[in-house]
This record gives sequence, C-alpha cells and structure tokens, in this order.
Amino acid sequence: MKVAVIGGVAAGMSAASKIKRMDPQAEVTVYEKGGYLSYGACGLPYYVGGFNDDYTKMIARTREQFEKTGIKTHLHHEVLKVIPSEKQLLVRNHETGDIFIDSYDKLMISTGASAVKPPIEGIDRKGVYQLKTLEDGLRLKEIAADPQIRNVVVVGGGYIGIESVDAFLHLGKNVTCVEFADRILMPFDREISALAEKELISKGVSLRTSEKVVSIQGGQSVSSVVTDKGQYPADLVVLSIGVRPATEFLRDTGIQMAPNGALIVDREMRTSIVDIWAAGDCSLVYHKGLKENAFLALGTVANKCGRIAGENIMGKHIKFTGALGSAAIKVCDLEMGRTGLGEAEAQRQAIDYRTVIVEAMDHPAYYPDPTPITIKLIYEAGTRRLLGAQTAGIKGAVMRVDVFAVAIHNNMTTDELGMTDLVYAPPFAGVWDAVHIAANAAK
Repeated sequence: MKVAVIGGVAAGMSAASKIKRMDPQAEVTVYEKGGYLSYGACGLPYYVGGFNDDYTKMIARTREQFEKTGIKTHLHHEVLKVIPSEKQLLVRNHETGDIFIDSYDKLMISTGASAVKPPIEGIDRKGVYQLKTLEDGLRLKEIAADPQIRNVVVVGGGYIGIESVDAFLHLGKNVTCVEFADRILMPFDREISALAEKELISKGVSLRTSEKVVSIQGGQSVSSVVTDKGQYPADLVVLSIGVRPATEFLRDTGIQMAPNGALIVDREMRTSIVDIWAAGDCSLVYHKGLKENAFLALGTVANKCGRIAGENIMGKHIKFTGALGSAAIKVCDLEMGRTGLGEAEAQRQAIDYRTVIVEAMDHPAYYPDPTPITIKLIYEAGTRRLLGAQTAGIKGAVMRVDVFAVAIHNNMTTDELGMTDLVYAPPFAGVWDAVHIAANAAK
C-alpha cells in the first residue's frame, strides 16, 4: 500500500510513524513545504526569547531517524493540487522548480495552518515578521539579537502574541502589545485574562487593547505602528493576528470544509472523500465539552489525531474520544491554564450554568513561600457537573488544570471532585488542595 502524507510536522509525522510501526512494508511518502520535520512550534517564542538557544531541541525526530524507519521524506516540496478521482498529487520541488505527479492509495492531509497576514498599509516593510514556522523562529531570533532593536510592537494578544511579548521582555526590549479586542487571551474568561494584563503592565509592557492597526510606517524599514488611537515607535514588528487552515489548494477537490477552510472530519479522521484522512490545524476536531466539531489549533490535539489517523489508514476504526481545548501559557511570572468550556461557550450552548472563583494557596503556610492560585470553575446548575476550569498563579496553577481536565473528561461533579483523594504534603499541597477548595465552593 502506498500512503502519501502532505505536511510533516505534528499530525503528519505521527500518522506516518504509526503506519510504519503497524506495517513496515507500507510505502509512506511525506511532502513537507518547509525545511524541517516534526518540530515543536510551541517552543518558538522561547527560542526567540533566549530561554533556549539550541533550535534542535525543538525537533522531536530528525529526518535521518524517519528515513531509517523507511519513511520517504521530501522537504521544500509543496503539493499544489490533489486529484481524488485519479488518486494523484501535483507536487512542486521548490529547490529545483520541477513539478511532477505522484500517486497514492491512501492520503493523509496534515498541512496545518498559516499565519494570517491582513492587508495593512506597510505590512511588507523590512522589520515586520510572523512567528509560525521554525524558519520564522531562526530568522526572528537572529534579528532580535541586534542591540539596535530596542522597540518591539507585537500585534495580537492571543497565545503566540503574548508568548512573543514575554520573549522580547526577556531580551530586554521595550514592548508594546496591540490587540483589536477589548482584552487579551480570549480563550480565558475576563476575570482570568485580567490577571495576565495586570502582570504584563507590571513588567512594563505598553498594553493597548481595543485598538486597530491602521498602518506600519517607515522608509525601507519599519519605524512605527499606527493604530486608530495612537502611534508607537517600532524597530521590529511581530504580527500574531491568528491562523487560517492551510487548505486553499484543496478548494476544487470537493472535500467538505468549514467556513474558515478547516477540513471536516469524522471521529476517525476521515474526510468526506474516500481514502483521504486529515488531522491537525488544517481540520476540525470533536470537542467533548461542546459535543460538536470545533477548530482547536493545538499541538496536543494534532499529535493524538495524527496517530489515530495512522491507525485508521491501516484499517482500524479508532474513534477520537474528544478534546477539551486544554491549554496553558506563561505570562512573565504568571502561569495560566484552562480546560473545558468558558462562560461564552456555555452561553452559546444554552447551558444553565453557575460559576465560582476562589483564591487558594499552592501549599500550606507552614512550609516556606506559599503563593496564591486563582481558580474559576464553570459547572452545570443542579447536577453540579464540572464544565470548565481556569487557573492563574505564580506556581502550581497549570498542572492543577490537568486534574480538572480528567474530571471533565469523566463527567465528574464538583461534589465528587471535592472529595477525590489527592496527595498532601506541606511542600506541595494542603490537606485540602486548591482543587478541593474550588470544587467544594461550587454550590
């Protein structure tokens, strides 16, 4: 059997590796538009910011390691067109310029998502960058190391945008963050995102919410960013406005897509066209909390669904149990995590819900340096079934989200979670952990 994989980062290489483990005789060919395979893109801001100075640490497995397993990999190769009726691919080799046709028996699409680049005046000036690929990270780290780069403007207050703000603060830059919405980190509820805003401002960030970028000014190089409310000096601009599924090349295939271009798949990762599977940021995924497909551009989801796609390409019928949108971020000295539904999602689902917010210590006062953790729970009225959880604190906040994720995954109530047998030792947690305290506050 001949399997072609389009896209060789998270989902694609998870699928390719699983196929080869299940059938070493299968012919697996990977086409990757970029120059690197299987890297952790979530590590890019930390590489740029100097938390890690070795980019190879972000590469999970090298090309040589994949080749040793028998997976054929083609870097700088872009699939221009898929012809399902003929089971053919039109491929361009960007190194030589050659265009050729390849065939497949089964096809895995894992092209990920592309960074949004809006039509802003001056957006193509020198000094304007995005941070999506490993190539982006290598280039941006080199530029950011220039001591003449003092003023950095980050456009966008989502996960990557705020991680970029943190990175440039770590490099000692003057940082301005411009966000069109009225707050940053929209996946979090307002009470939690407000803590991130307070932390950034305390570290000297000029945080400009409810502002729209109008133009990027300068000569050959950028000198300032102009919004509808002000103008900010900039030696470097990082655009982090969001991502869009990289599926435009599939428009004429008849494959079913969501309005944003994400491929619609079932819980076995099958698309609407026979013998074609998809996973990762190019596709939707089943959300266990919403009980419907959603667009979740998360590396955790991509790797799980890629593995499942690989198994099902080989004849299995494994169904993805569902994601919860679990995610975490470091905002300077603050760590934040979330899982399940936020209030806005609960409202859209017309769920009768309640919320509770508590502040509890990460460990007892009779061990040195206890720090507070803010926890918000969203739960169903009446049953008190846990729907969502969000946390923020200096330490111990994020990993407690995993406890909440397991509870939501298993439809636990706050009553049950409040009596779950969690560990206790003074250096780590109290006899009533912060998780217990939050759950037992839900009435």
